[in-house]
Amino acid sequence: QVQLVESGGGLVQAGGSLRLSCVVSGSIFSFRAVGWYRQAPGKQRELVASVTSGGNTNYGDSVKGRFTISRDNAKNAVILQMNNLKPEDTAVYYCNAEELRYGSRNDYWGQGTQVTVSS
Repeated sequence: QVQLVESGGGLVQAGGSLRLSCVVSGSIFSFRAVGWYRQAPGKQRELVASVTSGGNTNYGDSVKGRFTISRDNAKNAVILQMNNLKPEDTAVYYCNAEELRYGSRNDYWGQGTQVTVSS
């Protein structure tokens, strides 16, 4: 059973930084991609950033230039460094692991961690 355990959320002032970490059970390379999504109250869940097993990264438009995603392969972890945070970044952040098996996509999710940015 795949487990994703997140840590690092919290409360920060606008302009500050936070670092989110997600440890994935098993080998991180067994997934097509791992990454972070977020969901604010009343809004749909959206992609924040992802990184493929080949190392390609993808960012949501609103976080480009401020957030950086990386992998710690030794720890089977995916890290999201968030700088210059804005109040609109306030949301629950979910770690995601995307698996492709026999042509079907399976998504695994962490429990979510709250990020609150005060103005």
